[in-house]
Amino acid sequence: MMEGRKGKTSERAPRRLKDFFYPREPIPKSLYVFLTFGSFGFFLVVWAILTYGGVIDPLFLPSPGRVFEAGYDLFAELSFSTDILNSVYRVMVGFLLAAVIGVPLGLIMGTFKAAEAFTEPVIGFIRYMPASAFIPLFILWLGIGDVEKIAIIFVGSFFQLVLMVAVVAKNVHKDMLETAYTLGARRLQVVRKVLLPASMPGILDTLRIIVGWAWTYIIVAELVASASGIGYMIISSQRMLRTGNIIFGILTIGMLGLITDYFFKWLYRRLFPWMD
Repeated sequence: MMEGRKGKTSERAPRRLKDFFYPREPIPKSLYVFLTFGSFGFFLVVWAILTYGGVIDPLFLPSPGRVFEAGYDLFAELSFSTDILNSVYRVMVGFLLAAVIGVPLGLIMGTFKAAEAFTEPVIGFIRYMPASAFIPLFILWLGIGDVEKIAIIFVGSFFQLVLMVAVVAKNVHKDMLETAYTLGARRLQVVRKVLLPASMPGILDTLRIIVGWAWTYIIVAELVASASGIGYMIISSQRMLRTGNIIFGILTIGMLGLITDYFFKWLYRRLFPWMD
């Protein structure tokens, strides 16, 4: 009885700061939120000190106020919302195409050794080729419209996605598969009812990472032969030395990427609450 009471007392005791630095030790939600906003606040404070303090020339790094003024002008005068919608469309279409094709292929490659031997060397070879190197070919083959830009995002996402999904499928414990066989399951049932459900949390986490990469490729896709999009706005502003527009465009991409990242985190918690 005394030991039980002592255990309950220790559980209710306030935690010290050093207790939060044990590997994977949970922290209070309020502290988590504070640290999250604190990281952005620290970045903003350093930026303000460097710019308002005159440490860096405004031509190279405008102050936060000037950047947000430039953002207001972009929305009010230059239809920046249209550029954002065009970029979101290109990223999402390219990413979804990569996911629709890449996830099944990755599962097959991670499940069957014959498929792995046939596909992994080629995919591993192509994934080291930078997506930007394909731009001249895609312009030649596909023109300068949205299809070319979607193709760049697809190439930048697809091959990495396939290999990462294959690793997820390989990491499913073989004991689970053997248990299913022992219980009388057939090969297709093992894949559909054991391997696929066991892989789904890892696949969704992989998609969250890949959509972040897709956002980084939008600049590459829109820098050449483009007449709209965030990347087009950035390169146009660079020609006219509008540094505030450039930084606001970069911050916009970061915010859009953060929104998609948090969407996938929310979806992960809703679909797989037992994984937390």
